[in-house]
This record gives sequence, C-alpha cells and structure tokens, in this order.
Amino acid sequence: MALRHAVLVALLNGEYSGYQLTKIFDVGVSNFWYAAPQQLYAELAKLETDGLITGREVVQHGRPNKRVFKVTDAGLAELAAFAATPARPLLIRDDLVVKVHAVDLVDTAPVIEQLGERAREAAAKLELFEDMLVHLRGDLDEETFLRQGEQVGPYLSCLAGCRLEREMHDWCLRTARTLSERSARTGRTTS
Repeated sequence: MALRHAVLVALLNGEYSGYQLTKIFDVGVSNFWYAAPQQLYAELAKLETDGLITGREVVQHGRPNKRVFKVTDAGLAELAAFAATPARPLLIRDDLVVKVHAVDLVDTAPVIEQLGERAREAAAKLELFEDMLVHLRGDLDEETFLRQGEQVGPYLSCLAGCRLEREMHDWCLRTARTLSERSARTGRTTS
C-alpha cells in the first residue's frame, strides 16, 4: 500500500487541512499506517498534482489562512482500483523483535526495559482504539452496529488495530517475564 491510499482513505469523511490530517493519522489511521507530518504534506501536494484530491484556501481571521483538501472522483476511482488489487501479507519490521532475537548474546536488562515500555505504549494505543470503537458505534452494541451501521470500514480497521496492540502488549509482557525469570535463574543479565 502506498501512503497515497492511506491519505485518500483519511480524506473520505470530509475536507481537512494538512494539520487536521496529521491528527487524523495520529488517532484514526495509526492502527494501520504510520506517516510523519512532513510525509503527509508532501503526499498531499502529489495527490493534488495528480488530480486525486482538490484543495482550496480557507480565510481565517486572526490566524494564517489554511488549505483544506477533499477526494475527487479520480481519487475515489484510485481507491476502487486499489481495493480490487490483491492484498500483500502483513510485513513486520520491528527493531524490538530483532533485539529479542539477539537476546542470547546481549545484555537482557535494556531489552526487558524496552519490552516494558512497548507494552505500556500498546496499552495506551489499545485504550485509544477502544474509545474510538465506542465513539464509532454510538449507542449500538458491536454486533448491531456491524449489521446496521452506515460505515463499518473504519470500525473494522480499528478492530484490527485493537487486536494487534493487544497481541503486542501480551507478547511484550510475556517476553519480559521470560527473560527476567531466566536472568534470575542464571544470575546473569546475558545468556
């Protein structure tokens, strides 16, 4: 998936400025795509040049003017074509997993500390995603919302984010506990 598709998806529900888009990515899109703010601004420029989004100037009193963007028909067609292409399997590139893989040859204390930090981060993201799920479904229970809700795509992608964060949280805690127990047994911080 290209960043362009994630940006198009983020713009589906309205007209947003680059700043607003960075906030949307922080909360609503972060469960499936990460992008730095400078990447988003560069992608907005490319998408507008390609005719997939259109931008307009909004005059603000007391603040600098801003540009807001929305998806064009060509952008919707791009998303439709993207949705029709086969999906690739999930690829993981995680430096913490590499560190755990090497743990038999390195000091385990910093790795255990990083596992704890990652578990806390995963728990915080999970809480955000769970709050988002409640917001998205409103007064409906999950099954009713999934059967009758107007837009289930954001909800379903948020469910994926919840599962990934829950699994990462549990894996980090279990791995940290395993490494701590091994270190306590051997009296060494390296294996």
